[in-house]
Amino acid sequence: MGISPVLWQFLVKWLHNSALFPAEASTIAPWMDALYFFLLGMTLTGLFLVGALVFGFSLRYRKEKNPVATQIEGSTLLEATWTIIPLAIFLLTFVWGALLYFRIYDPPANAMNIYVVGKQWMWKAEHPGGQHEINSLHVPAGRNVQLTMISQDVFHSFSIPDFRVKREVIPGRYTTVWFNATDPGTYHIFCTQYCGTQHSSMIGEVTVLSPEDYQKWLAQSTSGMSLAQNGERLFASMGCNACHSGNAVARGPSLAGVYGTKLTLTDGSQVQVNEAFLRDAILNPSQHVTAGFAPIMPTYQGQISEDGLIDLVEYIKNLQTNYRVQQTLMTSESGQAASTTTETVKP
Repeated sequence: MGISPVLWQFLVKWLHNSALFPAEASTIAPWMDALYFFLLGMTLTGLFLVGALVFGFSLRYRKEKNPVATQIEGSTLLEATWTIIPLAIFLLTFVWGALLYFRIYDPPANAMNIYVVGKQWMWKAEHPGGQHEINSLHVPAGRNVQLTMISQDVFHSFSIPDFRVKREVIPGRYTTVWFNATDPGTYHIFCTQYCGTQHSSMIGEVTVLSPEDYQKWLAQSTSGMSLAQNGERLFASMGCNACHSGNAVARGPSLAGVYGTKLTLTDGSQVQVNEAFLRDAILNPSQHVTAGFAPIMPTYQGQISEDGLIDLVEYIKNLQTNYRVQQTLMTSESGQAASTTTETVKP
């Protein structure tokens, strides 16, 4: 950072205590602040240097000392110096910023995932265990947390200043960001993209808990059904198990273990199966037809809410075998057969 750790901590704490700067409450925050202060220092240095030169030249070449303008020939060395040095600084800043960008927006493989849905004018967080929160988010300290976000209506922007986290939340597309909170406490959530008349009230709080307290909160806040369990019920009720049963004669591909793999489509291209692909395949199936299968799957545009899509995605992500899919299909077919028999024998 080019500054002693003691002086750095003093500077950051003084700025935070004087309400001039957010707290550093995530692992990425010190790195972001280092780049910020570097840019600030570079700007102030340039301002001082240019100001000093303007002031010095104003005194040296004022009218009283130079009543007749003096022609000064240029210097190749001077021009090369003021070109090469700023270029090197700008390239350093670009590389520094790019490395930070990819670090922030490339979640670690072991990060726990939480879904966030932006709506006018609220944030809804959905945990895999079935915990739901409005304008609130509980996370454990010291653990990588990935947020998979989408908007249900207009453009929003999810921001936690103390974590140095900010990400656009877009309708129809998942965006992700991650953080690792370091200090238990409560931190602000803001929407930093104007999204309508009540934009300023679209705020919330992140509560960072110790790992033990977080486990207690999970146990106390469960709704009884995980996202994957809700997705299983929706999968069966919509008849998806009829085509995606995993049987040899099934009209659709098996979904067991498909998450995280590369899938070959009918046009020969390969795609990575992630949350975004699964969501888009449900809404736009004709654009994602698996090789060896016919494009017969109907679209579910307008039939499933974003919450329902999240449930389905989580169910498919956690689907490792087709046993339960086939069991629910057999149960459904048995129920239909019994119903038909009852109707037939009625007097």
